[in-house]
Amino acid sequence: QVQLVESVGGLVQAGGSLRLSCAASGRTFSINAIGWYRQAPGKQRELVAAINSVGSTNYADSVKGRFTISRDNAKKTVYLQMKSLKVEDTAVYYCNAAAGPMNSWGKGTLVTVSS
Repeated sequence: QVQLVESVGGLVQAGGSLRLSCAASGRTFSINAIGWYRQAPGKQRELVAAINSVGSTNYADSVKGRFTISRDNAKKTVYLQMKSLKVEDTAVYYCNAAAGPMNSWGKGTLVTVSS
């Protein structure tokens, strides 16, 4: 099993920046990829960004050029740097780890972008 803990989100003005972190513990050696998802009120959870074991990344079109996912293997932590935030980025952000057939989720952290 893999356990994931997200950093606290927060309230930020539109155009601002925020960095989220996701710390992994447990059977981290089995992780194939870690992704950030988000779920806005009344909407389905969607993939925001992901990074795999060889460092390849992919992003949702809505965040390309604004968000950057990165990892620190020594700290077993994945980061999501968010810039030029928009009101529509408001959501609960979740960290997900894919480890073989298993998926682990963090509890989520709220990011609110005000106009």
